[in-house]
Amino acid sequence: GNLERRFVSRPQADLQLGLTQEEVRRRRAYHGWNEFDISEDEPLWRKYLSQFKDPLILLLLASAVISVIMHQFDDAISITVAIIIVVTVAFVQEYRSEKSLEELGKLVPPECHCVREGNLEHLLARELVPGDTVCLSVGRRSRLTSATDLSVDESSLTGETTPCAKSTAHQPASTNGDIASRSNIAFMGTLVRCGKAKGIVIGTGENSEFGEVFKMMQAEEAPKTPLQKSMDLLGKQLSLYSFCIIGDPVIGLAVAAIPEGLPIVVTVTLALGVMRMVKKRAIVKKLPIVETLGCCNVICSDKTGTLTKNEMTVTQVFTSDGQHAEVTGVGYNGQGEVLLDGEVIHGFSCQSISKIVEVGCVCNDSIIRNHNLLGRPTEGALIALAMKTHKLGATKSCLYVRVEEHPFTSEKKWMAVRCVHPGVYFMKGAYEQVIRFCNSYNSRGSTLPLNHQQVELYQQQISYMGSGGLRVLAFASGSEMGKLTFLGLVGIIDPPRSGVKEAVGTLISSGVAIKMITGDSQETAVAIGHRIGLFSKGGQCFSGEEVDQLDLQQLSQIVSRISVFYRASPRHKLKIVKSLQNNGAVVAMTGDGVNDAVALKAADIGVAMGQTGTDVCKEAADMILVDDDFQTIMSAIEEGKGIYNNIKNFVRFQLSTSIAALTLISLATLMNFPNPLNAMQILWINIIMDGPPAQSLGVEPVDRDVIRKPPRNVGDSIITRSLIVKVLVSAFIIVCGTLFVFWRELQDNVITPRDTTMTFTCFVFFDMFNALSSRSQTRMVHEMGLCSNRAFCFAVLASIMGQLLVIYFPPLQSVFQTESLSVFGKSSCGSSEITKCHSWNIFFSSFRGLCIIYTTFHQNDQTVEKNRVKGHFLPVEHGTHTGTQMCAHRRLSVSVLKTDPNEWQR
Repeated sequence: GNLERRFVSRPQADLQLGLTQEEVRRRRAYHGWNEFDISEDEPLWRKYLSQFKDPLILLLLASAVISVIMHQFDDAISITVAIIIVVTVAFVQEYRSEKSLEELGKLVPPECHCVREGNLEHLLARELVPGDTVCLSVGRRSRLTSATDLSVDESSLTGETTPCAKSTAHQPASTNGDIASRSNIAFMGTLVRCGKAKGIVIGTGENSEFGEVFKMMQAEEAPKTPLQKSMDLLGKQLSLYSFCIIGDPVIGLAVAAIPEGLPIVVTVTLALGVMRMVKKRAIVKKLPIVETLGCCNVICSDKTGTLTKNEMTVTQVFTSDGQHAEVTGVGYNGQGEVLLDGEVIHGFSCQSISKIVEVGCVCNDSIIRNHNLLGRPTEGALIALAMKTHKLGATKSCLYVRVEEHPFTSEKKWMAVRCVHPGVYFMKGAYEQVIRFCNSYNSRGSTLPLNHQQVELYQQQISYMGSGGLRVLAFASGSEMGKLTFLGLVGIIDPPRSGVKEAVGTLISSGVAIKMITGDSQETAVAIGHRIGLFSKGGQCFSGEEVDQLDLQQLSQIVSRISVFYRASPRHKLKIVKSLQNNGAVVAMTGDGVNDAVALKAADIGVAMGQTGTDVCKEAADMILVDDDFQTIMSAIEEGKGIYNNIKNFVRFQLSTSIAALTLISLATLMNFPNPLNAMQILWINIIMDGPPAQSLGVEPVDRDVIRKPPRNVGDSIITRSLIVKVLVSAFIIVCGTLFVFWRELQDNVITPRDTTMTFTCFVFFDMFNALSSRSQTRMVHEMGLCSNRAFCFAVLASIMGQLLVIYFPPLQSVFQTESLSVFGKSSCGSSEITKCHSWNIFFSSFRGLCIIYTTFHQNDQTVEKNRVKGHFLPVEHGTHTGTQMCAHRRLSVSVLKTDPNEWQR
């Protein structure tokens, strides 16, 4: 009474008559419509032009301009085409992905029932104003003035699976910041599970709880991905190198050597990665995100709907006579079994369990249709239990027709029905309420008096189930209320998805930290954390309230030690993500509800659930898991690491070819040799450098062991010291081999088309072997398999066929100034290639073996010493090894092996 009058006086509303039309117009002029004000979108042409801000694109534009000035129109055209392709692809991807703010409006219920001027009117939800009296058939943020058995599913906002009971009771001011504690307010976008209510609208549009989420999303900007940062740095580095050689006589070659194919390869590689992810049931909305997953070192996961299925499930049954059964299977599909001492229970094979199942089905107002629940989640779990025991059909008999009903209320916390079946009452509810109506208990079909010893046993079992995060329901039946027979207990929980525990273990072992952030209670959060191997005994967990008490700097200092956060709201999730990013972490955030949308957008990688996720969540995310399988994230991380390796392989190949071409011309000039390659031949090499062999490096299959490697440092440049060494070594071999052939052909001191053709062909063949060597940074060709990348094989064959056409097809001979090589010439060239290739293999194998030995001894010095003491470490045998032998035995020389001499000799 007093509370309602005080509340009504503030918005000046009449609970019976509602607002007048004049008052509605006045309030709408002040508060606006009940919708989100989305700022005007940027014009498409401006979005397209913004793609040219990329440093590498600017470098290519400068290269195209210089090419035009120097009348090198072929280079200018190829560079311009590359720019247009890259910019257009990036623009299309960006245009498709930035719709999260528009989609938020879809969650606003389109219609409502509102009392105005004493009449119940059917209105659009956007027409509501603060002070309107609504009848809650759909959700809206309103202060309840009357409620009858009202239960609301707020999982879209809080992540908590259990429906929240609503009432008109006054709430203290201390609960205003906690959504789960505000039991007298119904929020827009939540779902009424049962009951009815009346309430006054106290917030519309951006002043609603969804409006708070909207404003937080609007204020957030998606961070640049690590790949974008790496490409920016690479563009600046190449720009610096280019400016350093301006003024040199070979500036034309320098412009041609700029890797205009790099953006295309990056785009194609990422696009192919996206296509592969689709086959693995994941949709990636932004191309660079695929690679970003490769350097992700923290995954912040929502619990409900992500680590769990958001489907309440009975996992334990405890009968009144002390029998304990385990229940397998998850969700409402009825798949699973009830196991008692390892034996499967069917129908009436265990009378004590059968009676519990009977009460759970009869004392139930929910139904499951096509694996979808209509009703309360806990009642759905009881129906699924009956499906697993194949007893559901038996409870639909005419004997179970109700003749009396006591409905469940949040105050009573129990439900009971009396059926035709000889006037028996069936009751379920909270244990402390059900036990009050019992004076006996069931013991293997017999009814025995309920004594203090049995009550203690049940109390201990309830404590045990509660410590595991289970919600406990008690069951009883009998012919008279107050003289019921206690039947037992069931434990219900929203359990982890199958395979989540294994995925979490693999990710943690590979250096990826997992944080669970949920709106659920501490007991439930800790229980799920234990089940998936995320939370160990003595571990730390933090509440949203504790997060509020720390500033961002303080939270950043302790967040790495905490794996479970409970009672977390959207702002808490955002703060946790920001604190992790402050520590330099690359954060992936997973979720399925509106409460996750802001954190999804702020994280480096936002991952939404495709089946259970809301529209807002999906639009704010960068990646959507179609089957809601947490294990798919592992596949995505594996794909990301492989894609980055492929990009590095391409950079290695292209830069080594570019440096080799520049060095070859420069050395020939310094040594007073005639120019070994003419302009058209250099152009052909440039086409090969950016053409099929280079592009095919981007589709190299992912190494199976890559998931076990730690995430790369986001601050690392693509051009690392080790990559520079490999590039220079490759370029050195190409230059030496080509100059040797050219010098040998000049022994008669006369340069002929045959001489340049031999030199030109050797360079191209060396480049093909260079591409073969660039397929992996860590493995040799025989380890990968020569034909494991079919695209590469076809690309190399196509390049060789093109080279033969340039040599033997008369129209192309005149263009490239080549002539046909004799069988002797080809054999000589081939022998040279084989010799150089063998030397190359020896050099690389020996060099790589030394690097592995050095790295192993440097990083594992203590481990090596420990193993040597135990007698398990075998030293390298003395003697001379060829490069191939070194490659074959390098693992034996740095690994912990068996001590069997015969095994070593093999």
